[in-house]
Amino acid sequence: MSGITLTVMLAVLFLTASGGCVYGWRRNRKMYRVIDRMLDEILDGEEISQSDIKEGEISALASKAMRIREKVEAGILRAEEEKEQVKSLISNMSHQLKTPLAGLMMYREMLEDENLDDRTKKRFLHKMKQQSEKIDWILQSLFKMVNLEQGAVVFEAEALPVKETIQDAVSAVLDKADKKEIGIITEPFADRMLWHNRKWTAEVFVNLLENAVKYTENGGRITITVRPMELYTEISVRDTGIGIREKELTEIFRRFYRSRDVENLEGSGIGLYLSRLILEHEKGYMTVASEYGKGSTFSVFLQNCQNLI
Repeated sequence: MSGITLTVMLAVLFLTASGGCVYGWRRNRKMYRVIDRMLDEILDGEEISQSDIKEGEISALASKAMRIREKVEAGILRAEEEKEQVKSLISNMSHQLKTPLAGLMMYREMLEDENLDDRTKKRFLHKMKQQSEKIDWILQSLFKMVNLEQGAVVFEAEALPVKETIQDAVSAVLDKADKKEIGIITEPFADRMLWHNRKWTAEVFVNLLENAVKYTENGGRITITVRPMELYTEISVRDTGIGIREKELTEIFRRFYRSRDVENLEGSGIGLYLSRLILEHEKGYMTVASEYGKGSTFSVFLQNCQNLI
């Protein structure tokens, strides 16, 4: 091979290598510009534009960039929703506690009057106790509600006889019912093993019975019935109270919801919402039927564990 031929071959190889380097440099620079543009679009919250480079690396990168943006947006949306939930919760807590706190402060100021007789002082102290108990009940209900919503409370459900659970709830509201001369009648039934937690489910029935007592006139009646079904057992609480308007039947289970018909009566709008949360944890559910002015029936459905015990 002559010296001239060797020189020509080396020159060709050099030019080829140089061209490859130039092409690689240009390609990498273009990739850099594409990546830089994608990052700017993600940071600015803009739509990610499609690159005119169709290589697999860039295509995969664009796909990942879009997924990153979707996750960032989903995180921002969740954060905004949680922020609104916290604001709503604080607002509602403030509203619920305002009345009993105002009452507590008023009775305290009255008790500072040195001219009050013992009988009046005793009456005011009793009023203060009632307001304190109401505040405690609201706070406890709020804590339970928030913990259940966040999954911070885990309670075990198991196969238990339902009769004792119902009796616990009835015992808790008997005094209030007696004061209004309201009869609570439990229709005879054979005890059944149902899937539930005795303490938490009793709280569901207490909420339903207290509402029934609250919204039923003196001398009314509350009837509890237990009806076995194939998969569930229905436990109904039927009252002869004021009833619920049809348009509100889907609203009453919302957190803090209170009908205009009862806004002047004591209540927090937490009980039914909390009851629904408890039943969801037990894989049960609740329904309501009502005729305005004539009464309501709340039905709790708990899963069967076996037939009659």
